[in-house]
Amino acid sequence: MENFPIINLEKLNGAERANTMAMIKDACENWGFFELVNSGIPHEVMDTVEKMTKGHYKKCMEQRFKELVASKGLEAVQAEVTDLDWESTFFLRHLPTSNISQVPDLDEEYREVMRDFAKRLEKLAEELLDLLCENLGLEKGYLKNAFYGSKGPNFGTKVSNYPPCPKPDLIKGLRAHTDAGGIILLFQDDKVSGLQLLKDEQWIDVPPMRHSIVVNLGDQLEVITNGKYKSVMHRVIAQTDGTRMSLASFYNPGSDAVIYPAKTLIEKEAEESTQVYPKFVFDDYMKLYAGLKFQAKEPRFEAMKAMEANVEFVDPIASA
Repeated sequence: MENFPIINLEKLNGAERANTMAMIKDACENWGFFELVNSGIPHEVMDTVEKMTKGHYKKCMEQRFKELVASKGLEAVQAEVTDLDWESTFFLRHLPTSNISQVPDLDEEYREVMRDFAKRLEKLAEELLDLLCENLGLEKGYLKNAFYGSKGPNFGTKVSNYPPCPKPDLIKGLRAHTDAGGIILLFQDDKVSGLQLLKDEQWIDVPPMRHSIVVNLGDQLEVITNGKYKSVMHRVIAQTDGTRMSLASFYNPGSDAVIYPAKTLIEKEAEESTQVYPKFVFDDYMKLYAGLKFQAKEPRFEAMKAMEANVEFVDPIASA
């Protein structure tokens, strides 16, 4: 079995830059996932985020989750549960406007910590998009501009905890899916595992590592790269012991951004590939995804092709 790709971002600044870029390229083409160490986010910031997120769950959410489990009789299920996930979550929106001050039950210090963490993740996401541009032979800034729309990108964090589950064979922490959006940055528990991705028809564990950021590619990058990079099915397996923390930050196109394959990539691949992905408004894709998240992505792309005639062509670089 191949080793899960682990990228040391510090090595971009020295003699190992070419090799590191090649590792990122391979991970994007063959895995759809990779794990960053030395991402530039200080370890003490990550430690504070982890401590406060786990504290908030214990204080405000753990009892609510237990009551939910009891109300639905989930501890006594005898057959596989296919319509819900064994997770406790809330969502923080950062861009285009933040909702952090409106989310209930957050300590003021936790709000400030998450605002700071979000700014650091936003910067990292944009740096990674430019590294992808470099590997793809796209102009620097192309992907950021493609995501921009009229109000900038959508960026938010799903804060999740996956408590111990008595029936992990019958209830998933999170059912298998691909991510609808752009590039996803995950800060996950370094002790309790559970995240898996599908590669070559096998489920592979994403290793928990202290102070790492797991990166995965969403459906929009598959479209823009005309399938050169792929979004990948992944899931969370609930564990019988330990609560797993997960902060998944989604750097997505703006709602009115028009998404389509980069013309230069279609031209490069014209001899090798006849497949051209659809062109659509991101918000239209999200409306479709909302009802089909836990199904294969290919029918979503086909449905968007059927709507394509109604989309006005807008070049993201020219209009930036």
